[in-house]
Amino acid sequence: MCTMIARQVEVEGRGKGAGGWFTVRQANVSYDHPFSLPLEHALNIDFVNEAQGPGARVAVELTVESARTLVETIQAVLTRAEASGYLEEDHAHA
Repeated sequence: MCTMIARQVEVEGRGKGAGGWFTVRQANVSYDHPFSLPLEHALNIDFVNEAQGPGARVAVELTVESARTLVETIQAVLTRAEASGYLEEDHAHA
């Protein structure tokens, strides 16, 4: 059964797909059926730029444990970067 749990968020960054690097404008995050990971449900993240078509997409499917570990690791890295004075809040747009 599909969970229908999904959110979209605007992001700013770059992703590397089959055609090379592209500007990422959105992340689609869901907890639903994965396409490749052999589980009933997974945390699925698609980094996309819809204006550039279906080739501008990087997809990731994670187990629940891996997703939680990734969130904790991202927070830890950003906290350390901020404490060390490396966190750049002002940046150029891609």
